[in-house]
Amino acid sequence: MKPYQTMPIRECGEPLTPIPGDRLRLVSPHPYQALGAPYGERSPFWVRQGVVEALVLAQELLEQQRPGWHLQIFDAYRPIPVQQFMVDYAFAELAAARGLVVSQLQARERKALQAEVMQFWAVPSADPATPPPHSTGAAVDVTLLDAEGQPVDMGSPIDEISPRSLPDHFAQASDPAGRQAHAHRQQLYGVMAQAGFRRHPNEWWHFSLGDQFWAWLEQEATGKAAIARYGRAE
Repeated sequence: MKPYQTMPIRECGEPLTPIPGDRLRLVSPHPYQALGAPYGERSPFWVRQGVVEALVLAQELLEQQRPGWHLQIFDAYRPIPVQQFMVDYAFAELAAARGLVVSQLQARERKALQAEVMQFWAVPSADPATPPPHSTGAAVDVTLLDAEGQPVDMGSPIDEISPRSLPDHFAQASDPAGRQAHAHRQQLYGVMAQAGFRRHPNEWWHFSLGDQFWAWLEQEATGKAAIARYGRAE
């Protein structure tokens, strides 16, 4: 169990609602749907109503600071089967990158790879008391587009399992590209934090608002008890 999974949940009952594509940019085609992730009739671009409002606020703040720039939503809502699919996919991809065959892994090798994957992916738990953040409709994976609609260099791609994904990986960079990547990450963090989101400690792109992860980070930052208002979204 991860520390944030111990946070209490008091479900507020807000519905899932579409992220407005006229205000925010959505990655198309959606990367996990393209892999065959089992969404069924559900959309990866749904979130809770309160999260939509916060995203629109973050976009307004970004426009004030960087005219013409946009938040681009890479991913949002994930049903539990999608979370399981992506954890399995990430595990297989990491094994292949190491020249390993999943079916031939020794127990020690499997455990080591699983530990790496779970630094970045939430457990696909079906327990209502421990939902994955993305399965609550309260977590989003976000990046930036410039005024020409081009992706901004963030230093590493979303979902990369490596130290480069850590938010402050480029904080001490001496090269221009590294310094720029850090500045872009800080730009994203600044507007999302102002809108009420909390950032995943291991992922520059992941932000939560109202789920257990958010509550845990709020409590760690403020020293005051916090309660999640979004549990698993059905």
